[in-house]
Amino acid sequence: MRIFYYCYGSTHSSVVAASIHLGLLPVERIPNSNEIKHLPYYDKVETSEIGTPFYMGKDEFNSEIFILGMANHRKIIKKAILSFLEHSGSDPRDLLMIDTLKNVNMITKVGGFFSRRLGLVSIGRPLTIIGIQQKYESFTSLVNNVKMKEQMMTNLT
Repeated sequence: MRIFYYCYGSTHSSVVAASIHLGLLPVERIPNSNEIKHLPYYDKVETSEIGTPFYMGKDEFNSEIFILGMANHRKIIKKAILSFLEHSGSDPRDLLMIDTLKNVNMITKVGGFFSRRLGLVSIGRPLTIIGIQQKYESFTSLVNNVKMKEQMMTNLT
């Protein structure tokens, strides 16, 4: 199975969700700023890389975990991925695509704008981290739900 956590630029919320999924971030507490800041890809993906899937690792069910930025083209990119899978003989049911943007608050959005769009990383990155920390429980809840669905789907095959 392949699980894609996707957001606008694959640099904040998708990285956090995938990292929780893979055990790189704790489930039982809110991580400190250094734990978030040092995640692979966190606040580092360039605008030109939007649409590129980044492999994050394999989980305990042997599923491959990816992050993906889709900008404002989520419907088109999802359709293209599903169509490609069907035409290449892969089963689209072996794919989970998880939107992480619904867990992002205004602080993270503003921080992302400052950091990624304006290049003001010293201002933007700390704001993204504060916003992530404020919404962290919703990220762990999202990942727990994904893992339950993944386990059910894995047991069916």
